Amino acid sequence: MTTSRSDAEQQAAEQLRQAAESGAPCKPVRTMLAEQDLESAYRVQNLNTRHWQQQGRRLVGRKIGLTSAVVQTQLGVDQPDFGALFADMAIAEGEEISSSLLLQPKIEAEVALVLERDLAMEQPTIADVIRATAFALPALEIVDSRIADWDINILDTIADNASSGLYVLGSQPVSLSQLDLKTCSMTLWKRGEPVSTGAGVACLGNPLSAALWLARTMSRFGQPLREGDTILTGALGPMVPAQPGDVFDCNISGLGNVSAYFAENPVAGESS
Repeated sequence: MTTSRSDAEQQAAEQLRQAAESGAPCKPVRTMLAEQDLESAYRVQNLNTRHWQQQGRRLVGRKIGLTSAVVQTQLGVDQPDFGALFADMAIAEGEEISSSLLLQPKIEAEVALVLERDLAMEQPTIADVIRATAFALPALEIVDSRIADWDINILDTIADNASSGLYVLGSQPVSLSQLDLKTCSMTLWKRGEPVSTGAGVACLGNPLSAALWLARTMSRFGQPLREGDTILTGALGPMVPAQPGDVFDCNISGLGNVSAYFAENPVAGESS
């Protein structure tokens, strides 16, 4: 019996949900979808976004992935992708990150934008994005994959909510009028040792260009960005594996600092 496209998308969505809920990574879902069918992968993502909303999770924004030209080349694509941000993915700075929340995490530094106006017009411009942005913040995104061993292609990562995990925002908002996001430099330290460096230009040439791509894409999908949304605009440098006990500190010039703390694994027999 032939599996219909909609049945295959539903099966892929369920496989990813089961991996997230069980904590056991799954096989790639790309074999369930037509080759290079990005729209199908986004439908899988949307099935799970709607599922989680029905379960009471609150949608608070979007993240942009694949903003690096090098990563795009590796995955054979010429555009970024996006995923949903839920309120329970936000970790307060200073709050320990439990390994129970993640499967195989990596961390990367980004510029976050918070909107004070909707971007619901059909063809947003860069001026629209700037006017709609209340402020920027330094951010650390903890990316994760429900796919075992990060064995992913573009279909897998889109279907898997753009390989999202958690995120930490800095606490000192900065107006865009005080920033040059294209030239801002980034350094990420792990326990005092630099492990990743980069700049705004690495993010589609400018984090604002990434935000513009997202605004236009979400408008095309009929799910425009709204007042209050947080946008993670994409990595400024290479992502780094994260382990229990790791401490990461990041500085983005003009934006300031943000840190992430990964809890130690509990000792066997010790209550968590």
